[in-house]
Amino acid sequence: MPPSRKPKLTIHPLTMDRWDDFVELFGTRGACGGCWCMTPRLTRREYEANKGAGNKRKMKALVRKGQVPGVLGYCDGAPIGWCSIEPRESFSALERSRVCKPVDDKPVWSIVCFFLAKPYRRQGLSRQLIKGAVKYARSRGARIVEAYPVEPKKDPMPEVFAYHGIAAAFRKAGFREVARGSETRPIMRKGR
Repeated sequence: MPPSRKPKLTIHPLTMDRWDDFVELFGTRGACGGCWCMTPRLTRREYEANKGAGNKRKMKALVRKGQVPGVLGYCDGAPIGWCSIEPRESFSALERSRVCKPVDDKPVWSIVCFFLAKPYRRQGLSRQLIKGAVKYARSRGARIVEAYPVEPKKDPMPEVFAYHGIAAAFRKAGFREVARGSETRPIMRKGR
């Protein structure tokens, strides 16, 4: 149950010592339909073949080998949010995307996915997750953080389609639009 005050998040990278928190947050369904945040890392065929338990195993294998695929947001010690962020080359789906094609040859870290526990949605927590993810990326040497959010035509947008984040939250976190891959998908950056 979320608190009556606006929650303040603490942010931690996903490492093996926090794996159980990730599983708790994503629940038995793996966040959305067995994804386990593997969609941006796999081809559609690979994703479908591993949907559910297979994607969970693949994500755990990444974390077990020392890769940090994103950050967890905690409120009062409980995991309530997730933001996937790594160097762009970690996400093969970006390389295949016409909408999210590279803007230039500068090295970027990419934010590709969000997940918030249902009671914590629509409270401005995405912006806190964005800021925490940027801070983490910078601690790892990132100079530019890039995102591919949705600019909804209708508000409110169905939550199932907001996993890329909403452009307004990125603007509030200091990102600026640098390109537009489609009418509803700006490419936004923070840093130079």
